Amino acid sequence: MMRSAFLIAGLLFAGSAVAQTPSADVTLWQGNRALGDVAKQVAFGARAPDTPGHQKTIDLITAEFRRLGIAVQEQQWNSTVAGQNHTLTNLVGRLYPKNPKRILLGTHYDSIIRAYRDKDHPDAVMPGANNSASGVALLLETARALHDAKAPPPVGIDFVFFDGEEGPLALGAGDPHWQPLGSPYFVQNIATFYPDTKPSQAVIFDMVCGSAQKLQQEQASLLYAADQVTKFWNIGRTFAPAFYSNTLTTAPIYDDQLALGEIKIPAFLVIGFDYEPWFNTTQDTPDKCSEAAINAVGRTLFRYIYLP
Repeated sequence: MMRSAFLIAGLLFAGSAVAQTPSADVTLWQGNRALGDVAKQVAFGARAPDTPGHQKTIDLITAEFRRLGIAVQEQQWNSTVAGQNHTLTNLVGRLYPKNPKRILLGTHYDSIIRAYRDKDHPDAVMPGANNSASGVALLLETARALHDAKAPPPVGIDFVFFDGEEGPLALGAGDPHWQPLGSPYFVQNIATFYPDTKPSQAVIFDMVCGSAQKLQQEQASLLYAADQVTKFWNIGRTFAPAFYSNTLTTAPIYDDQLALGEIKIPAFLVIGFDYEPWFNTTQDTPDKCSEAAINAVGRTLFRYIYLP
């Protein structure tokens, strides 16, 4: 698999006449713009369900997609878990809607409401620059880059922003009732968006701007989408080796890829999970992110979706 992936990539990026698929102009994907989106979201404050920042994030995503000519569909429902009722909203934007072969690119946009792991300020707002805002920024910038590309990739793209990934109490690992809410609901109602054919694969992004991140292949993803993981990491290690590891995560990471994988969509997670000492503290702020780090993920993705 590694050898064939490199061979295809070499043909495409060298502009070989053998390859008919247009190549990816990765200069269109600009990490500085993505970091601007991170800062905008952090400025909204807490973005847990039912907070003003949550709605402001929905408005930001919808406005940017509208500017790019991409219609956004809202999937809204009420969820009661552990005695708490929330109105939740998944957002779906479809690019190249007439292409029957589709890739789902997903992330969560809700944030943990308080920095429960902060030893000094556990009740303060958790800014969520990396753990929340970075995935949204990555998808927004990918949409912009595709919008500006001279030729479309060989697949249609569905951007899905999941709500409620941080669980019913929006406390992540601090919530004894934790479970993602948005991706299971999306899967239960997947015929709404895919009445005939499911997406050919799904890539989920979470925590992708940490300046010191070294991305490991996630164990559950290898069960669902081993070939796709190999292809993505081959590209990443070729073009941004400082940010991609040869090792696996020490354990499966429970995120939105699981619900999709369980219905036989090859789904994998790209996550910089080793984010200490800032993970879910008041220090998860934009200064912990870097343009090089988010470029390493965004430009890898951009190359990835242009490969057949």
